[in-house]
Amino acid sequence: MKRIDWRIIVGSLLILAGLISLLQVMGVIPAWLDLFWGIVGIGGGIALLYVFFNDRKLWALAVGCILLGMGVAGFLPDPWDGAAFLGGVSAAFWAVYLTDRRRWWAIIPAGFALTLAAITALPETVEGVDTGGVFFLGLGLTFLLVALLAGLDWAYFPAAALIGVAVVLGIGFGGALDYFWIGALFLAGLVLILFAFRRR
Repeated sequence: MKRIDWRIIVGSLLILAGLISLLQVMGVIPAWLDLFWGIVGIGGGIALLYVFFNDRKLWALAVGCILLGMGVAGFLPDPWDGAAFLGGVSAAFWAVYLTDRRRWWAIIPAGFALTLAAITALPETVEGVDTGGVFFLGLGLTFLLVALLAGLDWAYFPAAALIGVAVVLGIGFGGALDYFWIGALFLAGLVLILFAFRRR
């Protein structure tokens, strides 16, 4: 008997998930199904991580991270659910990079998704935060990581420009500006340590 292709199964499940989500948005299905999707997401994520650790399939690792983020989001209120999902997307791209350091390009969408997750959650935790400044800071740090981790010197230029814009916009950060300078100290220390290891 011919085995059913796993892509048919996964594709069918995705279509079913989309249909149920549409019915939920339209009000046909009650909102408590968020918890159901949370359980499905976490279960599916764990299952795909198991597939990755057994067969080393990169797609399973990436999709598993996204499903875990979606699953955690199902248990969280707004806006933390969005931050959790975006965190899962960021983790997926970080997984792509960490499994093969030649895929340095994955750092950029990973940093972008993590920046969006921070923008989603920060206004709830820090009063007076300027999301525009956080956005440019996140992108600047992303390109700085590209320069440091991938050894690409061109990435220092967009990193410096974006962080400079973030500092200018930092006037509107309010209490978040204190965290910015603390983060800058940590980042400066990290840069020094990384350069010390690279020289060795």
